[in-house]
Amino acid sequence: MTPRPCINRRVRFNPNADYFKPAGIPMRTLEEVQLTLGEAEAIRLFDVQNLEQKQCAEKMEVSQPTFSRILDSSRKKVADALINGKAIRIEK
Repeated sequence: MTPRPCINRRVRFNPNADYFKPAGIPMRTLEEVQLTLGEAEAIRLFDVQNLEQKQCAEKMEVSQPTFSRILDSSRKKVADALINGKAIRIEK
């Protein structure tokens, strides 16, 4: 059984920076966490713009459960990077 194909998500912003790293640590020694553009959009809509999950899902043109999964994944990745001193790359 093959998995369902990934549906494109609506993303309405282009981040000014696509890479964040802890200060004072050389790039060559850092592990990296990759955040998709959709995951960054979920954080932007929910945590920065303070929209309800239903509104965020509508803006991204996904179901509310799908939005919830995207948001959960993005928050875990950001937390991992912050707590464990990893770099964050936003894939474009």
